[in-house]
Amino acid sequence: MPAQIITTDDLREFKMELLEEIIRLFENKGETKAKKWLKSSEVRALLNVSPGTLQTLRANGTLPYTKIGGTYYYDLECIEKLLSKNIKQ
Repeated sequence: MPAQIITTDDLREFKMELLEEIIRLFENKGETKAKKWLKSSEVRALLNVSPGTLQTLRANGTLPYTKIGGTYYYDLECIEKLLSKNIKQ
Protein backbone atom coordinates (compact mmCIF):
# COMPACT_ATOMS: atom_id res chain seq x y z
CA MET A 1 0.00 0.00 0.00
CA PRO A 2 1.64 3.25 -1.14
CA ALA A 3 2.08 6.07 1.37
CA GLN A 4 0.03 9.18 0.85
CA ILE A 5 1.34 12.61 1.73
CA ILE A 6 -1.05 14.92 3.55
CA THR A 7 -0.35 18.60 3.18
CA THR A 8 -1.33 21.45 5.47
CA ASP A 9 -3.84 22.53 2.82
CA ASP A 10 -5.47 19.08 3.05
CA LEU A 11 -5.68 19.41 6.82
CA ARG A 12 -7.12 22.94 6.57
CA GLU A 13 -9.76 21.74 4.11
CA PHE A 14 -10.64 18.82 6.39
CA LYS A 15 -10.94 21.19 9.35
CA MET A 16 -13.32 23.49 7.44
CA GLU A 17 -15.49 20.58 6.33
CA LEU A 18 -15.60 19.23 9.87
CA LEU A 19 -16.54 22.62 11.34
CA GLU A 20 -19.28 23.08 8.74
CA GLU A 21 -20.70 19.66 9.59
CA ILE A 22 -20.65 20.38 13.35
CA ILE A 23 -22.38 23.73 12.83
CA ARG A 24 -25.03 22.07 10.66
CA LEU A 25 -25.67 19.45 13.35
CA PHE A 26 -26.14 22.09 16.05
CA GLU A 27 -28.48 24.11 13.84
CA ASN A 28 -30.64 21.05 13.17
CA LYS A 29 -30.74 20.16 16.87
CA GLY A 30 -32.83 23.27 17.57
CA GLU A 31 -35.44 22.01 15.12
CA THR A 32 -36.22 18.84 17.06
CA LYS A 33 -39.84 18.52 18.00
CA ALA A 34 -40.73 18.78 21.68
CA LYS A 35 -42.23 15.71 23.31
CA LYS A 36 -46.02 15.72 23.49
CA TRP A 37 -46.28 13.51 26.56
CA LEU A 38 -44.14 13.93 29.67
CA LYS A 39 -43.61 11.50 32.55
CA SER A 40 -44.05 12.55 36.19
CA SER A 41 -40.33 13.12 36.76
CA GLU A 42 -40.15 15.44 33.75
CA VAL A 43 -43.21 17.40 34.88
CA ARG A 44 -41.81 17.72 38.42
CA ALA A 45 -38.56 19.10 37.00
CA LEU A 46 -40.40 21.44 34.64
CA LEU A 47 -42.68 22.85 37.35
CA ASN A 48 -40.13 22.48 40.16
CA VAL A 49 -42.63 20.69 42.43
CA SER A 50 -42.42 17.71 44.75
CA PRO A 51 -44.03 14.33 44.04
CA GLY A 52 -46.71 15.15 46.65
CA THR A 53 -47.58 18.44 44.99
CA LEU A 54 -47.84 16.74 41.61
CA GLN A 55 -50.15 14.15 43.16
CA THR A 56 -52.31 16.95 44.59
CA LEU A 57 -52.51 18.63 41.18
CA ARG A 58 -53.70 15.31 39.72
CA ALA A 59 -56.16 14.59 42.54
CA ASN A 60 -57.89 17.97 42.51
CA GLY A 61 -58.16 17.98 38.70
CA THR A 62 -55.83 20.92 38.14
CA LEU A 63 -53.52 18.90 35.92
CA PRO A 64 -55.04 16.36 33.52
CA TYR A 65 -53.16 13.11 33.06
CA THR A 66 -53.26 9.67 31.51
CA LYS A 67 -52.19 6.55 33.36
CA ILE A 68 -50.89 3.53 31.51
CA GLY A 69 -49.84 0.69 33.74
CA GLY A 70 -48.20 2.38 36.70
CA THR A 71 -46.89 5.38 34.76
CA TYR A 72 -48.56 8.79 34.63
CA TYR A 73 -48.29 10.84 31.45
CA TYR A 74 -49.07 14.54 31.10
CA ASP A 75 -49.80 16.45 27.91
CA LEU A 76 -47.25 19.25 27.49
CA GLU A 77 -49.88 21.45 25.85
CA CYS A 78 -52.14 21.15 28.94
CA ILE A 79 -49.25 22.13 31.20
CA GLU A 80 -48.48 25.17 29.05
CA LYS A 81 -52.17 26.20 29.11
CA LEU A 82 -52.26 25.81 32.89
CA LEU A 83 -49.19 28.03 33.26
CA SER A 84 -50.58 30.64 30.86
CA LYS A 85 -53.94 30.67 32.61
CA ASN A 86 -52.34 31.42 35.97
CA ILE A 87 -50.17 34.36 34.91
CA LYS A 88 -50.43 37.20 37.44
CA GLN A 89 -50.12 40.77 36.21
